[in-house]
Order: sequence, then C-alpha cells, then structure tokens
Amino acid sequence: MNTLRFIRENLSWLSAGLVLTFSSSFGQTFFLSIFAGEIRAEFSLTHAQWGGIYMLGTLCSAVAMVWVGGLTDHFRVRVLGPSVLLVLSLACISMALVSSVPMLIALIFVLRLMGQGMSSHVASTAMARWFVAARGRALAVASFGFSIAEATLPILFVGLMAFVGWRSTWLVAAGALVVIAPVIFLLLKQERTPQSSATDNQIAGMNDRHWTRWEVLKSPLFWMVAPVLIGPPAFGTAFFFLQVHLAEVKGWSHFDLVRLFPVYTGMSICAMLASGFAIDRFGTGRIMAVYTLPLAIGFLIFSQSTTLLGGAIGIAFFAMTSGMQATLPSAFWAEFFGTRHLGSIKAMATSIMVFGSAVGPGLTGLVIDLGVDYSRQMVWVSAYMVAATLIAYVGLRTARAALSRAPQVDVVSA
Repeated sequence: MNTLRFIRENLSWLSAGLVLTFSSSFGQTFFLSIFAGEIRAEFSLTHAQWGGIYMLGTLCSAVAMVWVGGLTDHFRVRVLGPSVLLVLSLACISMALVSSVPMLIALIFVLRLMGQGMSSHVASTAMARWFVAARGRALAVASFGFSIAEATLPILFVGLMAFVGWRSTWLVAAGALVVIAPVIFLLLKQERTPQSSATDNQIAGMNDRHWTRWEVLKSPLFWMVAPVLIGPPAFGTAFFFLQVHLAEVKGWSHFDLVRLFPVYTGMSICAMLASGFAIDRFGTGRIMAVYTLPLAIGFLIFSQSTTLLGGAIGIAFFAMTSGMQATLPSAFWAEFFGTRHLGSIKAMATSIMVFGSAVGPGLTGLVIDLGVDYSRQMVWVSAYMVAATLIAYVGLRTARAALSRAPQVDVVSA
C-alpha cells in the first residue's frame, strides 16, 4: 500500500499513537534530568543519592509493568490511554508539591511507570496489534512523537523554568497532559480493540499459535534475544545520564557535547523511519539479529575519539540502534508470538527494558567509582553487544523457520 495513502486512511489511529509517545516524554530520563539540579538542591542530595532514588523508582516501575502492562489486552486504548495520561498529570502536579525524599521516590515511580512505561507501551502495542503488513511504518509514525518531544521539550521547559521556577513548570506539564488526554479519546472514535478486532487482525506467531506470556518465558528464543533488548536502554540511558562526566573525561565542555545531540536526534529519526519500511518488507527476524551492531560500533568510536568530529560519528552510529529500538521490538513480539496476548507479552518485555534503563546508570556509576571512566567502559559495552548479537542471530535463524507465511493485510479505517 502507498505510504501516503496508508497514513491518510489511518490518520486518526496513527495520530493517537504519536500523541501517546509524545506524552510518554514527561516520564522519560531526558525530561526528568532537566530538573536534576533543582531537585538535588531542594533536598540536599548528592549525585549518588539522586541516582539511587532514580534507580529505585525506575526498578519498582519495571516490576509493576509486568502486571499493569497486561491491561492493554483487556481495555480499549480509547479508555486506557487517557486514563494513563490523567494519572501521569496527577504525578506532575504532585512533583510541584513534593516535600520529602520518600514522596520523591514514590513520584519517580509513578512518572516512570505511567510515562516511560505505560504511555509508550499502550501506543506501541496498539500499533503492533492494529497493523500487520504496515506494522513497521505504523510504529515508525507513532514513535515520531517521542522524537518531536526530545527535540522540543528540553528547550521549552528549561526556558520556562527560568521564568516560573521548577515547581510551577511541573504544573505546566500537568496542564498539557490534561489537554492531551481527551484528544486521544476523540481520535479513537472508531478504534479497533482486542474485543472488537476483526478476525484477520488476530495474527498468529510461530507454529501458527498465539503464545501466552508464560509460554514465551519458556521459549529459548526469548532468552536468546533478551541480551540485545537490555543493552540499548541500559547503556544508552547511561550515556545521557553521564553526559557531564563524559564531557569532563574527553576534555570538552558540556555545551560542546550537547551540541552533538542534534546529530543523534536526526540520525535516530532516519533510522526509525528506515526500520519501519524494512520491517514491512523483510520482517523483523533478520533486522533483530543485527540492529545492535551500530551501537557497538558507535561506542567503540566514541571511546577512542579525542575530537568532537569523532564524537559526532560515534553518536551517529549509536543513534541508528536507538532509532530501530523505537520500532523493532514491538513488531518482533507480534510477528513471532502473535497478537492475541500481545499486551501482556510486551509488558514483560517493556519491564525488562525499563529494568535495563535503571540498572545501566547505577552499574556504570559504580564502575566509575572504582576508577574506570565510562569512556573506557564503552569498549566492554561494545564487546557485550557483539556477543549478544551472535546469540540473538542463532536463536532467530532457527525461529524464522517456524513462522507462518500466510498473506498479510493492512488495517484501514472504516
């Protein structure tokens, strides 16, 4: 199907996915890190204490995602999406009023669960379930909301914070979510849901089966792809979390390093869109087996670079994996394990990736305290990603033979 026609005929559904991924940013690391200095000053926290609070809240959200994420198998996105955003808005309001460290931990938990976890999970699960032949393109379009937020929200909210203070800035975030929530409801007037989907929207996975979460856990394929799923969120999050440290190690100013981030954003968008088309043409198996290699190459280049040009090249390769990460895993679960229980399966996978995003900064920070800066650690991260890629390749090569070759169809608006 022609891509422009596909977008036009499914605009309301794709827009709902894009808006949900955009809204997930209010619980993402890049947004929360904007307030790190003010929060640390408010509660007299050291870098290690703030990092520990962030890791604890994120780990708890990863555990909760295993169960909460399964709600996408039972509730309409039209209801669940706005509900998630309203809870997220309440957490933003509470951040404006936070008065103690225990309350801060609880709010980090809710922000991470409803933002990074549920908002993006609801969007990607809906795209993977609603679309089949155009699944990759649908996920790419929806994921573009995150790229838009990443490029605009830090600048807008840092500037806003200078005028109204950090607490009032959280109220603005809450207000934005309150406005967005009913938009989701209106966009999905003709939503397809787990209960109302047509038969041809329930696409089976390997061996022509709809796998349950428990069956997926017992599958060797799950454990063979888990290392590549954990790597990008773990070590990619650590890269941004430790950006001041990396600039110091390289002898650059923090501003110089930040100037390279548009390279990351631009390349990740290109990789995200390209992976969407590649998924629709080749399936996820072949791409999944190699998509973390650019991260390995990028980290190796960055670790050895002494110039900003070398750093930019390393970041560009890293961004290729980040862009594919936005589309590939969601499509993979649907293609290999079916769509009937996709919400609960993907919730488990999302939990693993959230877990990685929590452990990565903590683990790398511990190694830094032992005297090994993150730039040198990147060499070992590269070696890990190569080993993880080899394991995934073996598992996926065997699993592809069990996939059904039945014709695929596109979902179009009624």
